[in-house]
Amino acid sequence: MILLNTNRYSPNQLALGLSLMLCIFFFTCNTTKPGVGNSSKWIDLFNGKDLSGWTPKIKGYPLGENYGNTFKVENGNLVVSYENYDAFDSKFGHLFYKSPFSSYKLLVEYRFVGDQVNGGPGWAFRNSGAMLHGQDPKTMTVDQDFPISIEAQFLGGNGTDSRTTANLCTPGMHVEIDGELITRHCTSSTSKTYHGDQWVTVEMVVLGSEAIYHIMEGDTVLAYQHPQIGGLEKDDPYLQLYPEGSLVSSGYISLQSESHRIEFRKVALLDLSEMK
Repeated sequence: MILLNTNRYSPNQLALGLSLMLCIFFFTCNTTKPGVGNSSKWIDLFNGKDLSGWTPKIKGYPLGENYGNTFKVENGNLVVSYENYDAFDSKFGHLFYKSPFSSYKLLVEYRFVGDQVNGGPGWAFRNSGAMLHGQDPKTMTVDQDFPISIEAQFLGGNGTDSRTTANLCTPGMHVEIDGELITRHCTSSTSKTYHGDQWVTVEMVVLGSEAIYHIMEGDTVLAYQHPQIGGLEKDDPYLQLYPEGSLVSSGYISLQSESHRIEFRKVALLDLSEMK
């Protein structure tokens, strides 16, 4: 649930906050989900058959080269697999959808399975994510680890300890939370822990440069505002196009490869810009 402290904001800010909450309520509670009833307004970004519309970018390799067949389709699921790897060797990868989006609702169903590949960093155990508002993959360097983007981070539990999912990480970006500029790399959500190989559903409502919401089981577990360029090295050529503090209102969606096998059975998008 999103709560507004009415003593902290101006009338204009309150009006914006209330409109955003109404938008979240409408598109969370009253919009048909893909695969249920009339789903004609949803776009299945993953067609369940092949990687049509998607392009891989793996560190150390040019855009379009799917090293080790990292991204593939098995049994109707989009799979991130390392069976052809001897060791991970920091080959972080991303699978980019062909079109950028600005205001939308993204629904992802995922599960972690099996063991982490040899050489994967400890923090990447049962770790993946969906990158939002990402840079054009054509602008990434060959050896770039992650696209400049907002990451909705997916984490799986180890069977014992608490570990939230639908978190936020911000490679090359900052956000605001309750009016405060957040410069730390990752921020945890308030979700529960999902242990084992169970399927998990996460929804992200992205409203251009205004606000982004992460939703689990109908509850908003993380909300933040004003995604913007931040934290890049001063000599990064990207800053020539988008200076520090530039608001980011659109970009590419990608799915991560971070050394632990993950499967996606649904990646669907509702374009909210068409409903304004």
